[in-house]
Amino acid sequence: MRRRRGLTEEAAVAAIDQACRRLRLPTIRALVDEALAVATKEQLTYQGFLAELLLAEVDDRDRRSSVRRVKAAQFPRDKWLGDFDFDANTAINPATVHELAKGDWIRKGEPLCLIGDSGTGKSHLLIGLGTAAAEQGHRVRYTLATRLVNELVEAADEKVLAKTIARYGRVDLLIIDELGYMELDRRGAELLFQVLTEREEKNSIAIASNQSFSGWTDTFTDPRLCAAIVDRLTYHGTIIETGTHSYRLANSRGQAQG
Repeated sequence: MRRRRGLTEEAAVAAIDQACRRLRLPTIRALVDEALAVATKEQLTYQGFLAELLLAEVDDRDRRSSVRRVKAAQFPRDKWLGDFDFDANTAINPATVHELAKGDWIRKGEPLCLIGDSGTGKSHLLIGLGTAAAEQGHRVRYTLATRLVNELVEAADEKVLAKTIARYGRVDLLIIDELGYMELDRRGAELLFQVLTEREEKNSIAIASNQSFSGWTDTFTDPRLCAAIVDRLTYHGTIIETGTHSYRLANSRGQAQG
C-alpha cells in the first residue's frame, strides 16, 4: 500500500472525504466521525472499525435500492401487509398470505389470483405483497388491466409492441389490478394474452378481479381466448377468494354512525 507519511489529521479528514466522494460511499462519508468516536470508546480493532463502516455502507445501499424498487413498481398508494385487517375479512387465511410474503412463488414464476367483490381487500393485498417482493430484491410492476391493454394497443399502433411486451416480460412480478371490471374487445384481449404468454412459467403474475372465473366471458368475449387466459393465470398458481362482504364499506358506515 502507498503510505502517506506526515499526513496531518486535517489532511486525513479531507482525504477520506474526497475518497468517499470518488468511490461513491456516502454513508461512510457521513458516519466516519461517529464511527471513529465509537471505535475509540469501545477500543475496536482496525478490522472491527473497518467492518462497521463497510457494513453500514452496505446496509444503507440495500435500503436505498429497496426504496428505488418500490418506487419503480408504480404503486398507486402505500399499502403494507402489516396493516391488513384479517379480523375484518375472515374469508382470507392469514397463514396463506404470510407464506406468499416470503416470495417463494415469485422465485418459481407461479401466478396468484385474488377473486372477490369490491372492498374485500384485493388491492391492499396485491400492493402489500408487491411491496414485500420489491423489498426482497424482486423487480415489480403494478398496473391496472385497462391501462395495460391501452398501452399495448398504442404500442401495436406505433410498431413497438414487441419492445413493450418484452419490457413487461422482464420484471419478476407483474401485478394486474381490476381485471374484469371492463369488457375487453378481441384485440385488447389478444394483446393481454401475449403478455401472459411471454411470462408463462418464467415470471410471476398476480391479478385481482371482482369476477369469478366463470364470469370472465363477460370480459373476454371469445370463449377459447378466455379459457386460455384463465389457464395461464391458474396453472400451478394460488387462488385466494376474498369473499363478498365489503369490510371497507362496513368500516365507512361504522365511522359515519360514530
